[in-house]
Amino acid sequence: MTTYSHYINGRHTDCDASQPRQSVFNPANGQKCAEVIMATAQDVDHTIAAAKAAFGAWSATTPLNRARILFKFKALVEQHMDELAMLICQQHGKVLDDARGELIRGLEVVEFACGIPHLLKGEHTEQVGSGVDAWSMNQPLGVVAGISPFNFPVMVPMWMFPIAIACGNTFVMKPSERNPGPVLKIAQLLTEAGLPDGVFNVLNGDKLAVDGLLTHPDIQAVSFVGSTPVAEYIYSTASAHSKRVQALGGAKNHMLLMPDADLDSAVNALMGAAYGSAGERCMAISVVLAVGDVGDALVDKLLPKIAALKVGDGMQPDMEMGPLITRAHQDKVAGYIASGVQQGARLLVDGRQTMADNPGYFLGATLFDEVTPEMQIYREEIFGPVLSIVRVPDYATALRLINDHEYGNGTAIFTQSGELARDFCHTVQVGMVGVNVPIPVPMAFHSFGGWKRSLFGPLHMHGTDGVRFYTRRKAITARWPRQLSADFIMPTMK
Repeated sequence: MTTYSHYINGRHTDCDASQPRQSVFNPANGQKCAEVIMATAQDVDHTIAAAKAAFGAWSATTPLNRARILFKFKALVEQHMDELAMLICQQHGKVLDDARGELIRGLEVVEFACGIPHLLKGEHTEQVGSGVDAWSMNQPLGVVAGISPFNFPVMVPMWMFPIAIACGNTFVMKPSERNPGPVLKIAQLLTEAGLPDGVFNVLNGDKLAVDGLLTHPDIQAVSFVGSTPVAEYIYSTASAHSKRVQALGGAKNHMLLMPDADLDSAVNALMGAAYGSAGERCMAISVVLAVGDVGDALVDKLLPKIAALKVGDGMQPDMEMGPLITRAHQDKVAGYIASGVQQGARLLVDGRQTMADNPGYFLGATLFDEVTPEMQIYREEIFGPVLSIVRVPDYATALRLINDHEYGNGTAIFTQSGELARDFCHTVQVGMVGVNVPIPVPMAFHSFGGWKRSLFGPLHMHGTDGVRFYTRRKAITARWPRQLSADFIMPTMK
């Protein structure tokens, strides 16, 4: 039985029987596969102290040499791709190909961070006044922290720490206690790549560890991805302790399907967007707004594809959808399905019957029709393989529904009308928009983030917003020596 401890100062900490711990389960079979040591208050202080001690030397390291370590790290991740993908699959449940895709999307941010010598450049203006020059510099914050969710145990941490450490910060990563194995492997690979001890640390734990990071005076910034209630808590608590905060919350992503759309392409895209990774994605499509008479044709094409969906252990070849993360979450999603039936939605496919006799946490693809905005399954984030069809008379009604929803993370429109798509991109109140693209996750050199109650804080994740988040700007105005008289008025440049 594997026991995961913390990773501090370039090594795994020791384990003893007296330390609090939590079980880690393989969602595909329900069996315990590991234990994880849970942090005490002393562990939190020790981890942050290690990161603080490493900051001086690391921040003085040239951006070029920081980038060279990230280049080596990228090569090591590629070398260990299969091992990491299997760890993700075993502890999260997603299928192997999806796990490899997660790693690739994470590596894109590493590749972006390797350009940090260019990204950190400031601005310079000569002769802003007589004999006076002015320039700006981007400098690291100090010790920063990341708190990541279970659904992307590698990708989301990689959307945080590469840019943070490339900018010269040191980092404390608090992964989900449900699947800590992959990020601990990442920590080992960073050390192997030559990252100095203490620059990247992993602290396992629960709310005690999180609260310790949010309130500790030596933590300068916190980046978080998770549900909206927790994101709001993270934002308010860390902000109250004078920290910079970037807290990404939940979603209820709508696909607007117009009658002129290429329906076959839209249905194929929808299958992956709604049911990929068992719907445990913040960018998953969970609502289709079927405009006009396209709803009947949509249902006719969806039903056979759902029936053919391959659900099972993600370690097995050709699987398309794996289990949910825990038994409790499986029960929660099943409760949403029961709620939809009770409130009058038409249940076309009931995923509760899929692999019902399997000890794993499986719940099959579920499809509701005739869903209305008042229903719980429309209003709340389910985070499971449940797709709702809402029938609307026209584009304006569909747009209004999206804009009125409390979440504004991602959305998509499927149409062949450039004019309509342009209006949608301009008018929709959502942070990430796809045109005939179901999951519009920006590339690493753009920034990822939603609107409304899907994001707390002014800056999005990775891209140039990531560099801005992990640095602070210093403005310098300089004049070289000459005799100056005392001046008691606001200085102006002449």
